[in-house]
Amino acid sequence: MKLTLKVWRQKNSKEKGKIESYDIDKISPDMSFLEMMDVLNEKLTIEGLDPVAFDHDCREGICGSCSMFINGEAHGPDRLVTTCQLHMRKFNDGETIYIEPFRAKTFPVIKDLVVDRSSFDRIQHAGGFISVNTSGNTQDANSIPIEKQKADNAFDAATCIGCGACVATCKNSSAMLFVSAKVSQYALLPQGKIEATDRVLNMVKQMDDEGFGNCTNTGACEVECPKGISLENIARLNREFIKAKIKS
Repeated sequence: MKLTLKVWRQKNSKEKGKIESYDIDKISPDMSFLEMMDVLNEKLTIEGLDPVAFDHDCREGICGSCSMFINGEAHGPDRLVTTCQLHMRKFNDGETIYIEPFRAKTFPVIKDLVVDRSSFDRIQHAGGFISVNTSGNTQDANSIPIEKQKADNAFDAATCIGCGACVATCKNSSAMLFVSAKVSQYALLPQGKIEATDRVLNMVKQMDDEGFGNCTNTGACEVECPKGISLENIARLNREFIKAKIKS
């Protein structure tokens, strides 16, 4: 395959960036998108040019660090996959591909396609934990009866990898899908009841303090989420927040 890549290049967070064009060939349709980026960087290195900076780690769709905005879509044209799971067979020979970082005020660009998503970490630190009494003979978690549907829903919410596709896709740069997933995975389980009130209030407050936008139920976040996190979690977050406000 021969491709033309239009890649966002930006030296650091203070300098202005711009789109630069690169021609690349001998790309196998079976390559992952990141493998294609590796080929591009090898080419740039040989030519004495600065390679394109992009995040990656596991390359198995688990860590969520490989976030890119490809042809106007978070993680590219496929569904329920991260960028590292996207394969070049989703593109046509001779196609022009636009590759940009996730764009949101709350995700400032560090370099090229790398953005700072530490705002997500601060939201989780604000309330994403449970208290467990470890003194004496503690009850084994597996012995606590949990309704299967609630357990399944909690596991589904916990599959959120915090990649930020929901924020990058949302016209308001809202983090409601991410926050609702993190609140839901605890709210549905008995172990999460102790901090339930403080958790939702603190996490929503931190989300607002970080500058994320409001949810207007467009639904683009669920469509682009690589793990298919449901909008039902946002409804649950709203219920948990209202209950917490009444209690407090």
